[in-house]
Amino acid sequence: MKSPALQIGKFTLDWGSRTYVMGILNVTPDSFSGDGIVSKGAVVQVALSQADDFMASGADVLDVGGESTRPGSAPVNTEEEMERVIPVIHALHKTFPDALISIDTYKAQVAEAALKAGAQMVNDVWGLRADPELAYIAAKYKAPVILMHNRSNPANLDVREKLGNAYIGSEYQNLIEDVKRELLESVALAKQAGIAESHIVLDPGIGFGKTREHNLELINRLAEIRSLGYPILLGASRKSFIGFTLNLPADQRVEGTAATVSVGITRGADMIRVHDVKEMARVAKMTDALVRNSSAAAEKDER
Repeated sequence: MKSPALQIGKFTLDWGSRTYVMGILNVTPDSFSGDGIVSKGAVVQVALSQADDFMASGADVLDVGGESTRPGSAPVNTEEEMERVIPVIHALHKTFPDALISIDTYKAQVAEAALKAGAQMVNDVWGLRADPELAYIAAKYKAPVILMHNRSNPANLDVREKLGNAYIGSEYQNLIEDVKRELLESVALAKQAGIAESHIVLDPGIGFGKTREHNLELINRLAEIRSLGYPILLGASRKSFIGFTLNLPADQRVEGTAATVSVGITRGADMIRVHDVKEMARVAKMTDALVRNSSAAAEKDER
């Protein structure tokens, strides 16, 4: 099912034509993947350098986040989160006018400041459930929203050295149907606030309140989430279910991430959120050539 193209100012995301690549800019000291910008020196300059690499390597979107969402991470207050991300977004918007910038936050106040600073999308890991005002801020600025499924519960965490944290006690009556139902509840919140249907992207929430087996099944059955009719963002990059499967730490999960990207695209992912932009942009381009181009050719032959 092809979703209508998403128009964001001068940017057009033509869903189904190819896979779009979102590069992760973690303006944090404690990212699970070890790529947190705060720990690497002058924050804005490090962010600009990383963004430059991402853009040259094929990123379509730069996703800026100031609070780690790894399981078990300490929350960050609104003021500190804004101090981290707003200078970076200002600099990105000025330096890379052709970059589409997303703010990764669940707080309305942070989102509004980011949208004023140059961000154009909101990526909410709580699907508009954490801060009721966020939906209205997105609607006010006509910003597309990425709504993620999330059943995170720190009480169900299993922390293992080098492999990261995983959820071991999350229970679902029916994994796919439960995820679909809860995503549609987030969609309803968005629509009630006035967000246009064409401005909604769904994220199945790989790694958030799900076991290793849940994550593997979700990616394999992503087409069933895609059947809801909304574009899908897949964010599996370097996550602990890959580490648990391959018995590898976060900095050695490029090949495992590549497998999730390729299979995810074949199952209907429209955008991938990744740390290793150069490598995953190549994986996406090759997978598109196999899946999207061949499908388009087949449809043309049938006509």
